[in-house]
Amino acid sequence: MKLFDAHCHLQDPRIFDKAPQLIAAAVDSGVVRFAVNGVSEKDWHLVKQISESYPCVIPCFGLHPWYVAERTPNWLNTLKQFFEATPSAAVGEIGLDKGSQGKKVDFTDQVNVFRQQLEIAKKLKRPASIHCVRAFGDLLQIMKSLGPFPAGVILHSYLGSAEMVPEFANLGAYFSFSGFLMSMKVHKAKRMLKMVPSERILLETDAPDALPKSELDSAHLVEGASLPEELQTIEISSAPFAGARDVSTFPKEALNHPENIHKFLRPLFKP
Repeated sequence: MKLFDAHCHLQDPRIFDKAPQLIAAAVDSGVVRFAVNGVSEKDWHLVKQISESYPCVIPCFGLHPWYVAERTPNWLNTLKQFFEATPSAAVGEIGLDKGSQGKKVDFTDQVNVFRQQLEIAKKLKRPASIHCVRAFGDLLQIMKSLGPFPAGVILHSYLGSAEMVPEFANLGAYFSFSGFLMSMKVHKAKRMLKMVPSERILLETDAPDALPKSELDSAHLVEGASLPEELQTIEISSAPFAGARDVSTFPKEALNHPENIHKFLRPLFKP
């Protein structure tokens, strides 16, 4: 069974030194691609470094809303230079945050920085990985003003409402799920999952976050033996990051063979 980690942070200082072992362990477990997302100017070079060492890594460069206030005056030009030097790169992690951590950063500033990065994704026809906490209405409004997004937009660790799913999907959004999904109330999670088009479901670790509270030495991946029997022989694709190293040519097929992912996710929420 082949898997694709749609969102992780192998450049994070908590696990960067262990990235080679983590990648090797994950590959042995069937993971064939990793979308590694930068979060600030300070780690973009590390993301690029990892992607140059491991062809299975898709680099993503972006300014996370938590770090907006730390940006330098030349941040946007620096970001553009990374994209010019890395044709295989996607945009991320970018987004909006009104949660406890996000409240520390001026929201108007967050919006301005987010729009600029989403405009880059649109112009360069690159997928974008979006972080959103308690700001889904604002996010939808901005995406409507700039979209649609044929290259794809990933709503990472999606915890939004079921009602917004169709509107996001119509704009080109994919819905990526991590361990944070378990923080939702069961009935809300079930309603939301049923609304997500099967071809737009993604899976992610968000490593080293959204993981089990155990040692960081493991890959924190679901072992094939623990999956339903019918899933263990399924070949999994990876759109919008599928196949190609150059994101401008990514095919638009389904990610993670979604019909089967539905079979796996939905039983988790049975009463």
